[in-house]
Amino acid sequence: MEEGSVDLTVTSPPYDNLRTYEGSLEWNEDIWKQVIEQLFLVTKQGGVVVWVVGDATIKGSETGTSFKQALYAMECGFNLHDTMIFRKLNPMPLTHNRYEQEFEYMFVFSKGKLKSWNPMLKKCKTSGEVRRGTQRHNLNELSRKHNDGLPVKTQKQASNIWEYGLRYTKNHPAQFPIQLAHDHIISWSNEGDTVFDPFMGSGTTGLAAKELGRDFIGIEKVEKYFQLASDRILSS
Repeated sequence: MEEGSVDLTVTSPPYDNLRTYEGSLEWNEDIWKQVIEQLFLVTKQGGVVVWVVGDATIKGSETGTSFKQALYAMECGFNLHDTMIFRKLNPMPLTHNRYEQEFEYMFVFSKGKLKSWNPMLKKCKTSGEVRRGTQRHNLNELSRKHNDGLPVKTQKQASNIWEYGLRYTKNHPAQFPIQLAHDHIISWSNEGDTVFDPFMGSGTTGLAAKELGRDFIGIEKVEKYFQLASDRILSS
């Protein structure tokens, strides 16, 4: 791939050694460092990489690999623009002596200053209500707040914790919600931009990119998953 050819990457790399993906998996620190280095090269100035990842628990301790990857991305030249949370509304229950694991990290890496920013909005709980209040400048002086008497806006910018329900399928063991890909693609790119997923899996990022008028490049190592992704994207 040409350097500086990708506007946005939305991907979910393997999580430590949690899955073998049809016995194809070769995944360790040497490999994920190469992946991050190459992502920096192919990302345009102002482009973004969304890295959705979690950690394995080995001998009673989480590995912390996700943090190592985020720090290494910064060493390679990325800004850690945001550390977001993907909260699962229906996580797979596990038997262990810890609280249920219901979230993953979504690290948002930017290459320099953002080129595109289209924030997701949500409804204000107090929309339409009139603000009232005063503020104190010193011990003796009270004044009205600058927005006193003004109505609360109907919408505000969403937080960096996004919640989605999971859809468990037999086709692929780690398929993330299409709405997650959809929301990131809207946030960090514009129509006509190129979206990339180097761990394409079942093609969720590609499907969302096509629906939103973006060009898409996907790479997948396992032939049956590549075919699954191609069929999903081409038939949409």
